[in-house]
Amino acid sequence: MLDHAHRTDFRQHFTREPAALRKHPALVLNADFRPLSYYPLSLWPWQEAIKAVWLDRVTILAEYDEVVRSQRSTLRIPSVVVLKDYVKPQKRVAFTRFNLFLRDSFSCQYCGSKGELTFDHVIPRSRGGITSWQNVVAACSPCNLRKANKPLSRSGMRLRQPARQPTAADLQSMGRRFPPGYLHESWMDFLYWDTELDA
Repeated sequence: MLDHAHRTDFRQHFTREPAALRKHPALVLNADFRPLSYYPLSLWPWQEAIKAVWLDRVTILAEYDEVVRSQRSTLRIPSVVVLKDYVKPQKRVAFTRFNLFLRDSFSCQYCGSKGELTFDHVIPRSRGGITSWQNVVAACSPCNLRKANKPLSRSGMRLRQPARQPTAADLQSMGRRFPPGYLHESWMDFLYWDTELDA
């Protein structure tokens, strides 16, 4: 029997590795029928989904046509599962490079380009600027070099939006704008992507 910490880790762990999701990933929903995460989308490899079914931690909502067999049984591979126990969303947003880029829509906050990004201190560290949500933005290398260690007011550059600390809901909302390249049809009733409806 797993302890509570391990059970929580199991329910919240989802893969970012495309190779593990090439065949039959399962969309993982919280007990309120919302995805645990939108970016990356909360997906488990089919093996993890089957394991969760056998451990009675999830309910299957949709299945693939393909099956897996053991010596005693045959089971269709789950395509959507919902947790039986609600996982409380984290309110604190970790200050990481990934979350910073997500907050800034993976674009330079000076010119808007979406090329290779780094990050820039709006108030340079050499001038007392600190590494915080309110002072760090995503920036492309050319803009970062152009601004150098000058204050924003003397750089001739402007921010596209103020640097601020996002909430968990902000990042979830932002993540919905970046759907993965693959969306199985059985997931669509549980996702809220901006797709055009049939007339």
